[in-house]
Amino acid sequence: MAGVVRLYDVDYESATQNEQLGCLIQEHPDAVGDWEYRAVETLSETLDGADFVVCSTQDPPEETMVHDLDVPQQYGIYQTVGDTVGPGGTFRAMRAIPQYREIASAIREYCPNAWVINYTNPMTVCTQTLYEEFPEIKAMGICHEVYGTQGFLASLVEKHLEEDQPPRNEIDINVKGVNHFTWIDEAYWRGKNLMSLVELEAETYDPPSYDPGEMTDESFYTTNHEVTFDLYDRFNILPAAGDRHLAEFVPWYLDIDHNEEIHRWGIRLTPSDHRREHWSKGESSRQALLQGEESFDFRESGEEMVDIMRALLGIEPMKTNANVPNQGQISDLPIGAVVETNVLFTNNNCTPLTAGGFPPVLRNLIGRNITNQETLLEASFEGDLDLAFQAFLNDPLVTIDTEEASQLFIDLIEQERSYLMDWDFDNAAILDS
Repeated sequence: MAGVVRLYDVDYESATQNEQLGCLIQEHPDAVGDWEYRAVETLSETLDGADFVVCSTQDPPEETMVHDLDVPQQYGIYQTVGDTVGPGGTFRAMRAIPQYREIASAIREYCPNAWVINYTNPMTVCTQTLYEEFPEIKAMGICHEVYGTQGFLASLVEKHLEEDQPPRNEIDINVKGVNHFTWIDEAYWRGKNLMSLVELEAETYDPPSYDPGEMTDESFYTTNHEVTFDLYDRFNILPAAGDRHLAEFVPWYLDIDHNEEIHRWGIRLTPSDHRREHWSKGESSRQALLQGEESFDFRESGEEMVDIMRALLGIEPMKTNANVPNQGQISDLPIGAVVETNVLFTNNNCTPLTAGGFPPVLRNLIGRNITNQETLLEASFEGDLDLAFQAFLNDPLVTIDTEEASQLFIDLIEQERSYLMDWDFDNAAILDS
């Protein structure tokens, strides 16, 4: 493939440095394709006549996500990730929805036929916002969480079938749910049913059984599949996301009094300090590449954006998981809600594949999340902080009493007000409580 990549950032200097980095990579003899990278100063210039639009946005963690994590802890609410649900996910959505309305409106004006690929969390809310603002948009949310579960299933092939571990994309699955709370009820490799191997693994699984404090030296992203297998035992369907995400969608795993108590489930909280450092390390790495202190590592990222683009251009069809509005592919979730299932990408076409439904109790857990996210969308479009608080209060992790929840909501607004665009602060009853 070849073309022009226009780079837009609200920080134009950052966009120009990305232009330099893109050109540096393109000049490398191992680079494939023929791409020109160009920083631009306006959203309109970025989008004018675009064939593809890729969205990946983030507010400065120091001024937003740090508060998303630290302030709720003062009220006894702990979050393993904090970017999809929980107080952190709620406020991330409240910041993102106005931004994605602006993006969708600009796409409608400057490139209405473009394919839009969203990578930003909260994935479901951001993707739904694009459709709410511009119903005819051709957008999808792409997330790699399911890939990890495919990799786990591939490891079972090696462990139980005495075969070399296949690439994860050889594992054919039926996946369904909402982003970061997805589930698999069918899995095959070369015609072999892998769900029987999942059952065997569940029967013999012996978790490490960490005590609080024992994981202090482990990576923040360590997972031992303890949450996965606990949910599998409860619902007889395999979760298809990382344990750190799964734990936030239900009220029982993070009902703890100290952050190290979560170690009993084989995972760690990602603290605000790490979010600060991760942001600064990314900038340091970019500068090192631009200054020649580091060389770019040419390797596959594991992401599928380029393959999806190739499929939509008619080069090679592709089936993979994606987040798009429900047209009935999940039979018992609301029509129009953004859900995650397999999607077939072909020449200028994106077709969601039928995935079936859920057991009633699990459907209710997923439905609660959909209701909260749709409530946040309605609240944001109206600027209604009181309605947003209803979604906040209904979140599975907000288990404190209503008075404390009100004060937590107010505290987060005070910390992040400059990033909460288009909200009606003057007429919010919650701010007078």
